[in-house]
Parts: sequence; structure tokens; C-alpha cells
Amino acid sequence: MTQTYGETYGETYEVIVVGGGAAGLSAALVLGRARRRTLVVDAGEPRNAPAAHMQGFLTRDGMPPAEFLAVGREEIKGYGVELVRDRVTEVAPGFAVTLASGRVVRARRLVVATGLTDELPDVPGVAERFGKDVLHCPYCHGWEVRDQAFGVLATTPLSVHQALMVSQWSKDVTLFLHTVAESDLSDDDLRRLAAAGVRVVPGEVAGLVVTDDRLSAVRLADGTTHAREVVFTAPRALPQNGLLERLGAEFQETPFGSYPVVDGSWQTTAPGVYAVGNAAGFGEQVINAASAGYRAAATINGELLMSDLDAAAGV
Repeated sequence: MTQTYGETYGETYEVIVVGGGAAGLSAALVLGRARRRTLVVDAGEPRNAPAAHMQGFLTRDGMPPAEFLAVGREEIKGYGVELVRDRVTEVAPGFAVTLASGRVVRARRLVVATGLTDELPDVPGVAERFGKDVLHCPYCHGWEVRDQAFGVLATTPLSVHQALMVSQWSKDVTLFLHTVAESDLSDDDLRRLAAAGVRVVPGEVAGLVVTDDRLSAVRLADGTTHAREVVFTAPRALPQNGLLERLGAEFQETPFGSYPVVDGSWQTTAPGVYAVGNAAGFGEQVINAASAGYRAAATINGELLMSDLDAAAGV
């Protein structure tokens, strides 16, 4: 069933925002305050759902992500923005947007805030503990687990960087090479790991040991275990950018996946289409995503205003 919040303006909108996370809601808030008829289409699948709290957002540090989104939805409702729990299935020329419910709506501009999903290493226990004591971002969770015994589950040579980073929050760090060969580590890698006091353990990780609902050890394929309280790992990022591809946006390859080319206002190469939040990049934290949504919305409002004035003036 589709849920609707706020006032409905009919089937034609000035802006449709696809995605109701921090980036999408921030864009909608600015557009609503600018008196733009705006629709947010949200599938209700936020990336940070496994996390109990979010950190690093000034004045909202430690706030549960679900509460943050609930407050955001109430705020946009106050400015007449409509939100539907639905999914975009097709976009035809002229930004005719078809939803999974069968509803068809139109807009002059699109803001794509569809985010990404995290594909976790296929190691027993990792998915079950993700967001608890299996973590990926030290800036998001490092303070909360500071000075505990860290493990880093390597899946690429870039995992060395993650191990070095988390050593800022604990001096007890072990890098489990897992699927990475020792020969893949450069001399500089080894020197930096040694300087940071990071221990390197070769061998494939077979699973995590959990005791009384807490991570207690990492178990290798040879049966040996290493006591650890926290494991950091780098999920494979899967941007949910099929919509942007169908709209003809240009993409660029990065070490973290393929993302749309955007300018300083988060406009893609597809006219009238903006990409914000994790739809535009892997490293956009909640506060960055909200900022991107704000900037895109302000740019869109100015564009629409000038376009309408030029049309009225016959320019």
C-alpha cells in the first residue's frame, strides 16, 4: 500500500526526488521552502538501517537513523511536499515517471538520491554482526569502539589503508589478509603497518566467533582463533544507479565503483537530472549527503525561476 504524507498537488510536479534518505529529504526541504511542487518517491531501504546510531552530524550526533528520517519526513510535510512509499520503474522523455504502483507523474527536474547497497564479504557471521561489532567506517563508529581489540578483514590490497586508518582509534589492530596474498602488499605497506603497530595474519578467515551476542574472535580456515572485539571490513559498494543510466548520464570509474559525472551543484550530464548522496559517490556520509541535496535543490530552484522569467519576458 502506498503511504502519502502532506498535500497532493496532482500528477504534475516541478521536481521529483527519487530516494528519501538524507540527500533526498534535504533537497525536498529546500524545494518545499522555495514553494516548489515536489514529490519524494521513497522505497524505504536506507543504507544505514543496520546501524543503531549515526555519528558526525553536528547537533544530531548519536541519533538513530530511523528517527532522523522520521523527523525529516515531518519537516518536509510542513512545507507541502508529498512523499510516497513507492519505487520508480520507468522514466519516459519529458520526465514522465512511472511508479511500481502504476501511478504516472511528471516533473521538470529530477533529483536522484537512490544511494547504494553494501555487498559484504561472504564470511559466516559478517552479515549478522554488521552495524553492531562488524563495521566499515571509523569516522562513523571508531569513537564508540575505541581502544578495543580490532580486526580488519582484508578483501583487496586497499584494506591496508583501512587497517592504518583504524589504528587511530586502537593500538591493538590485526589485519587478517583473508583473500589477499602477502605478495600483494608493497614494501611501503609493510613499513607503514609496522610503524602503526598493526599485526598481519595471513590465511583465509572461515568465520566469526560470537559469545553472549558479542563478537569474541576471528576463526581462520586452519582452525586457529584470534581474540577480537570488533572487525572492520570494506563492503563492495553497489550504486543503485540504473535510473541514471537509463536517463543517459555519463559515468566515471572510481576505485569504489561507477558513479555519474556531476558538477559543483551535483548536476549530471543528463539535462535536468541531479545525483546526490551515495548515488553520486561512495564516501558521502549523512552530513555530506544532506549538504549535496541542499545545493542541488537551491540550483534547481534558481534554474526554474530564471526559465519561467525568461519565458514570461519572451527572452
